[in-house]
Amino acid sequence: MSNARTHARRFIVQALYQWHMTEQNIADIENEFLALHDSSKVDITYFRECLHAIPGKLDELEACFTASLDRPLKEVDPVELAILRLGTYELAHRLDIPYRVVINESVQLAKRFGAEDGYKYINSVLDGVAATLRDTEVKAHKSQ
Repeated sequence: MSNARTHARRFIVQALYQWHMTEQNIADIENEFLALHDSSKVDITYFRECLHAIPGKLDELEACFTASLDRPLKEVDPVELAILRLGTYELAHRLDIPYRVVINESVQLAKRFGAEDGYKYINSVLDGVAATLRDTEVKAHKSQ
């Protein structure tokens, strides 16, 4: 399941990037992705959940990570923004996924799709988000 979830996250970041850049309808982007890409190894249910939920929770998600940014939101690279939106969604709404898994998967996405050192930025911002949204979990992990 985790490999299928990893593949889903790749699709999600690409689709969120496309949505951000084109303002195209999410359902159209979803249909396009599923038609044009091999989705046999993808957790389609997770892809659909995140792709449809994130745009509807944009203000909430961005409020969670804006305090951890070192620049205005509008200056964040669109790829990094898509990764931050997904990672923050998972931290806020998918408590079944350990915070360290969320951060690690987000860092891997940044290494794959982002700028050269973008993964460091993603790691830093999501560490701040996790410390706020998953305070008990973060403290329990650090005390081990």
